[in-house]
Amino acid sequence: MDKFRMIFQFLQSNQESFMNGICGIMALASAHLYTAFDFNCPCLPGYNMSYGMGVLFVPPIVLFLLGFVMNNNVSMLAEEWKRPTGMRQKDPAVLRYMFCSMTQRALIAPAVWVSVTLLDGKCFICAFCTSVPLDKLGNMTDVNLSEKEIRRILARIPCKEIYDGHQIIAQEVASRYLRCISQALGWTFVLLMTLVAFLARAIRPCFTQAAFLKSKYWSHYIDIERKLFDETCTEHAKSFAKLCIQQFFETMNKDMSMEHTLLLEEKASEQEGNEKLLGITDQGTMNTLLKNWHKCKPPLNLSKEVYQNGNGCIKENHPQNNLNVPKKEMATYISKV
Repeated sequence: MDKFRMIFQFLQSNQESFMNGICGIMALASAHLYTAFDFNCPCLPGYNMSYGMGVLFVPPIVLFLLGFVMNNNVSMLAEEWKRPTGMRQKDPAVLRYMFCSMTQRALIAPAVWVSVTLLDGKCFICAFCTSVPLDKLGNMTDVNLSEKEIRRILARIPCKEIYDGHQIIAQEVASRYLRCISQALGWTFVLLMTLVAFLARAIRPCFTQAAFLKSKYWSHYIDIERKLFDETCTEHAKSFAKLCIQQFFETMNKDMSMEHTLLLEEKASEQEGNEKLLGITDQGTMNTLLKNWHKCKPPLNLSKEVYQNGNGCIKENHPQNNLNVPKKEMATYISKV
């Protein structure tokens, strides 16, 4: 139990490892979900194709969206994309890096589902059973049936218990023919995905590494900044609530006698709380501060003095430096999987 706790704490402390673990769990879950899924082909000419293709493509779309939903960086990316520019420039390269990183992880589970489904072959047999070439695999010489009746018979190939077209084509022959094609497509899909991943790893050094490292660094910075801001807000709110409650009880019990030790403890805790409040002691000031944080985030420069203008936005003493737009750099963002 302690080992699992240590692993969980490590994953929580490392955002990249945590998301890789989530993607691995989703990939295993998608494979297990398919094995537990009770596939029942309708065996009707007008519904086989829709049902088979739906099972093949709808769950991957759901898994892809779940991959985005379970990624903590989605809200961070949306906030960074929609926030006002304020006193901090928005770098499109960082946004592309974050989006590509999330997309790569979200595609793992859908790729596993499509691979397992094609290698199993049930969906492909259900969807394309009416397309079996009877001129090569069947016997139509002594059978006088209309095209509609032939399609009705072929649509029952996935259902062994109700198939009644053995005089046209054997059910096992048609199933093996379609399963072989499905498995060939499945292995081709796996090969293509592996080849794309290999090329992504191999081609990355050919691009500008400085731009890649810059985007990776500021992506981590945005994530850490948000976490530290949430922790600071939690600590501040706790101190604010503690002082409000203490003042309330002091007002209600001002006529009651208190012990000397209790008064000393309250004064010490009040001093500690005042230090954490950083001079913010009313609701309006706190709301203004949070609004300014969203609209005018401070510039990422620790060496220059800053000041607040009338609107509360933080500005540098040399505002002309903020007008310098960084040069565009090309980089590939397909390696953070």
